[in-house]
Amino acid sequence: MTSYLLAGGGTAGHVNPMLALADEIRRREPDAQIVCVGTAEGLEATLVPARGYELVTIPRIPFPRPRNLIPAAFRFAKGWPKAVKAVESLIAARGVNVVIGVGGFASAPAYAAARNAHVPYVIHEANAKPGLANRWGARHTPFVGVTFAGTPLPHATTVGTPLRHEIEILDIPATQAAARHHFGLDVHRPVLIVTSGSQGARSINTTIAAAAPDIIAGGYQILHIVGQNKPAQLPDLPGYVSLDYCDRMDLALAAASAVVSRAGSATVSELSALGIPAVYVPYPVGNGEQRFNAAGVVRAGGGVLVEDKNFTASWVNQTLIPLLRDEAALEKMSSAARSVGMRDGTARMMNLIDAALSSAKAQLSAL
Repeated sequence: MTSYLLAGGGTAGHVNPMLALADEIRRREPDAQIVCVGTAEGLEATLVPARGYELVTIPRIPFPRPRNLIPAAFRFAKGWPKAVKAVESLIAARGVNVVIGVGGFASAPAYAAARNAHVPYVIHEANAKPGLANRWGARHTPFVGVTFAGTPLPHATTVGTPLRHEIEILDIPATQAAARHHFGLDVHRPVLIVTSGSQGARSINTTIAAAAPDIIAGGYQILHIVGQNKPAQLPDLPGYVSLDYCDRMDLALAAASAVVSRAGSATVSELSALGIPAVYVPYPVGNGEQRFNAAGVVRAGGGVLVEDKNFTASWVNQTLIPLLRDEAALEKMSSAARSVGMRDGTARMMNLIDAALSSAKAQLSAL
């Protein structure tokens, strides 16, 4: 029986690939021991137990950064050894054979603990602009998988993103009519899916609410997944359906003729793998990784990138609606997106994990 420790999280873009890998391990090895390590503040605290996996939490220990160097360095010096020791103890208690990290606050202590325990570790980096934990961890392992080609990490192998199984196997032509019916949409009219993440992007929601009459007049229906930042008033129109949250994103994507969304790694990966034309509106705050995430598919012609400040009702009327009505252009975008997308990211990451396990066994045999 092999024992796996999966570490990291924070955002859905990190947690979902981790869960996809856990699901694949469980499918391949029903008797495998799987334990996840995360923080109490990240989405893993909710998503991991909900999926049926054990979660062990450790304190959230950010690396010190220049803007708050002195207080952060003090907290780091005090908390880091404890976090590493906690993971080391878990590795020993569970007889862990391999550590798999996906980035986020819990992953760096897991990498350090794996090195101290002489256990191989494998990294997956979801974003084109890698986080600090994975930048540090990748220097000390040859087993590094990245979603996007050109991600600046040592030892990087492009594997794509481990996708949810229901996305990997999604057959859009066979499912589309039933998917549209599921959401109360006309099965014969094209559908624009608008999604802005669980928090809800206020700018996207406001623009789509204002432009919905024109989009519908242009021949489209809208499935609008608004998230938490819900506009005060949403359209009440035939052909417009809003959801606060969608628990069947596989069906939403199956229903889509095109998508408007943020450019999180998982979203870009799923849309590209499925060949769905998309307009990406990157999150304008932070380190700009969303713009980099979308760069490859936009360069290939499978998506359009528009800055958040420019995503207005006027832009929708002048640019988006003419695009939606151009079936030939959408078909070309679909093919281009599919040409850079990967549906087998889970299998590719499992190959790296298997290589790490084989390397460790070879080293033991040589002793």
